[in-house]
Amino acid sequence: MRIAVLGGGVMGETLASALGQADPVPDIVVAEKRPERAAELAERLGVRIASPVDAVRGADVVILVVKPQDTLALLDEVGARIEPGSTVISIAAGIRTSTVEQAVPAGVHVVRAMPNTPASIGQGVTGISAGAQCPPEALALAEALLARVGLVVCVPEELQDAVTAVSGSGPAYLFYLAEGMVAAGRDLGLEAEVARDMVVQTLVGAALLLQASQEDAAELRRRVTSPQGTTAAAIGTLDDLGVGDAVRAALTAARDRSRELSGG
Repeated sequence: MRIAVLGGGVMGETLASALGQADPVPDIVVAEKRPERAAELAERLGVRIASPVDAVRGADVVILVVKPQDTLALLDEVGARIEPGSTVISIAAGIRTSTVEQAVPAGVHVVRAMPNTPASIGQGVTGISAGAQCPPEALALAEALLARVGLVVCVPEELQDAVTAVSGSGPAYLFYLAEGMVAAGRDLGLEAEVARDMVVQTLVGAALLLQASQEDAAELRRRVTSPQGTTAAAIGTLDDLGVGDAVRAALTAARDRSRELSGG
């Protein structure tokens, strides 16, 4: 299998690296316009570097990993040269499958994907959606490839804005919480490094517990919250400040902004 990765940024490198560890190893070619970055990727990953046009020639899978504002120009350059029967996976936020389909020949199968940054350590979440002309086997291929960097969920394309709000932007919410917890720990007298280590392990441990448990988050929270105890005091304060409502409002705002960016 030949895979063309168009874009050598962080996510492009993440995907090229993960796919390069598959068995059997696919033929991976990366298109990256910055010479120094291209040389770095070639040395680090052992991939071939080519122009976008040369990269898509003969490719079974083409992965678009450029900024949304650069996607249309890239499609103008290479779209007509992508071969019928191949699968295009677009990771450009806000770019609809119909837009990609209009730029490629009939018979090219288009899948839209929204990964998140933990993909860089193989712990990501990617929401994928099939284009109108995408058969089940092409969607399954995209799912199998993207599973190399974490969990993959298949959703109707109209829910991609919700995917963006929940998991695409999701890591930033956790980082925001961690930032506040570390700052609070310092205010309470802990050394900065100690506070950071405690917060990181607490978040990691809680996430793993939630993953391993048969109970939902609400039940696990209740088990930690003894009546009139320290956790109850903290949760009560969060409730008084409307944190739960703020979280829902924040995700709705992210969903709405995603819709605006995609012209919806």
